[in-house]
Amino acid sequence: MKQGIHPDYKEAAVSCSCGNTFKTGSVKENIVIEFCNECHPFYTGRQKFASADGRVDRFNKKYGIK
Repeated sequence: MKQGIHPDYKEAAVSCSCGNTFKTGSVKENIVIEFCNECHPFYTGRQKFASADGRVDRFNKKYGIK
């Protein structure tokens, strides 16, 4: 590899909007994110599906699908 062309890779502190923080490697020292594995609905099991709003039922009723 050529010397002097690569950015410095250092330990970065990642902070989420929910307050969760963890360390990882990056070229930036501080990273702010909106969702992490502690607060994202997909990973926490709080995800709302389309059928919860009745959209799937309305589609099936409209096109006569049973």
